[in-house]
Amino acid sequence: MEEKYGKVLTKIEEADGIVIGASNGLSISEGIHIFADNSAFRENFGDFREKYSIRSIIQGCSYSFPSEEEKWAFYSRMYEYFLYKNEASPVMKNLYELVKDKNFFVVTSNIDNHFRQAGFPKERLFEIEGNGRNLQCTNGCHHQIYPGDEILSEMAQNQENGKVPLNLIPRCPECDGLMQVHIEVNQNFLRDQSWQTSYQTYQDFIYKFRDEKLVFLELGVGARNQLIKAPFMKLTHVQEHATYITLNKGELYIPDVIAAKSIGIDGDTAEVLQQLVQFKKRELVCRQRTVFSTPETD
Repeated sequence: MEEKYGKVLTKIEEADGIVIGASNGLSISEGIHIFADNSAFRENFGDFREKYSIRSIIQGCSYSFPSEEEKWAFYSRMYEYFLYKNEASPVMKNLYELVKDKNFFVVTSNIDNHFRQAGFPKERLFEIEGNGRNLQCTNGCHHQIYPGDEILSEMAQNQENGKVPLNLIPRCPECDGLMQVHIEVNQNFLRDQSWQTSYQTYQDFIYKFRDEKLVFLELGVGARNQLIKAPFMKLTHVQEHATYITLNKGELYIPDVIAAKSIGIDGDTAEVLQQLVQFKKRELVCRQRTVFSTPETD
């Protein structure tokens, strides 16, 4: 396995550009599984499970709640559960440590804001399906996305019997209509100017390095997530100097046509990233020792 880690680190070190693609598998490695009816879901959303038979966070996101008070109780609870954290997870810290000195761009279908939390700049991030800390007008009367941290936090702290007070429910500042979290769970999802700009920046980044050493680093992207996986594999095939690196537990797929340009690691993403960072640090120490031990010559 160390040989494979060494190959991954060499590709990252030699890369002119790195495109990171992340999906639910990366969140699972942090301990958050939005598709699972697991102990964490029951502990944090057990009352919603009992009352509405909701069996996962993702199901709750698209559930038609009887009232706005109940809808916002769920969304603010979700915000508190995995958005409102004071510190990035070890998984995200390791990922940032791995690429922080490189020219990188991130494309993700995750809605948890964890990339920003770990230090990844907003201008290098394209969140395809939105971000659960932001709000939009449900009617789409105007294309403006609003930060929701303050009101979501307040609603999370002021719930009673699975509801939030009416006076805390956000209203659209333009039409006074209902609002929703800016995540793609229905046809109302707004692809506003900031979304369009992020998408174009993503495309421009790939184009910029089309003739150079470009690494596609895929983290926890399942076979069904064609928004990320399909473009990565296609671009690896057509771009001469591209490399496809995929980390995923129990679900690796590398087509034969790009096998010679690919590296796959089947394992827990958290453990793999930790090992890669440790391996990188050991290599750095070895290099420093080599430099300082080399005798000077006249």
